[in-house]
Amino acid sequence: MTVAAISRWQEDALVPVEDCELSPSETLAADSWLVVDGAVLALELHRSRFAAAVAGRVDEKPLSAFWDAAIAAIPRTGDWFPRVELRSGAAGPALLFRLRPAPQRHRSVRLATHRGDDPRTAPGVKGPATEALARARTSAQERGADEAVMLSPEGYVVEGAFSALLWWRGGFLCVPSDDLIRVDSVTARSVLALAAAFGVDVHRESVTPAELDGLEVWSVSALHGIRIVTGWVDGPLTAEEPGRLRDWVARLERLRKPLPADDPVISTH
Repeated sequence: MTVAAISRWQEDALVPVEDCELSPSETLAADSWLVVDGAVLALELHRSRFAAAVAGRVDEKPLSAFWDAAIAAIPRTGDWFPRVELRSGAAGPALLFRLRPAPQRHRSVRLATHRGDDPRTAPGVKGPATEALARARTSAQERGADEAVMLSPEGYVVEGAFSALLWWRGGFLCVPSDDLIRVDSVTARSVLALAAAFGVDVHRESVTPAELDGLEVWSVSALHGIRIVTGWVDGPLTAEEPGRLRDWVARLERLRKPLPADDPVISTH
């Protein structure tokens, strides 16, 4: 069965809607993930992150039914980048599902430090600041980069507009300190799980962009997986150890698992 680009959870079913039918509203929470021929990385982590973000606004039973219907509605062939959302509305919060073809993916990325105030309206929650972060990324693109980097008030690296940042000090994998509030990246958690499995030490630290000079830096996200940072506009010069990115991308890909094979719950009215 063909699913509309956007569906709303209504009367225990996904009801296809058009963009023009959606009244102006605020994104309260959102989550998205890459599906390649029916396989996905760490789907349960995406589910738990979204559930935590909507807790107190949506009861567990309808949320579970919505999630199961959304997962069932994803085609098992092709590349997709579906998105679930909780949006505000005149009648109360509404759950939406967007079935989107996956955008082009890349091996590398250029960064630029965000200029101006922190655009994140709810640090640590994925979704509320999407439009503001998109503007930050567009500003970075106008400066020759692909992704914007958010800094703390002290100037420490926190995260990308739509990615998590990791870096290497020799054989140590490094992540931002726990006190730097950021989205709990599912892809970063998966990379850290691999690090534990392969006996790689993980360090948590607060660093400025300048302190990453000469290091291998990764930008990780659900869409792109692991991307190597090959440039930082007006920032540090980064490096790359031959073969490391290839090996870790392969390890991450091997963690993909097939989606459940359930029939979607879709309304035709």
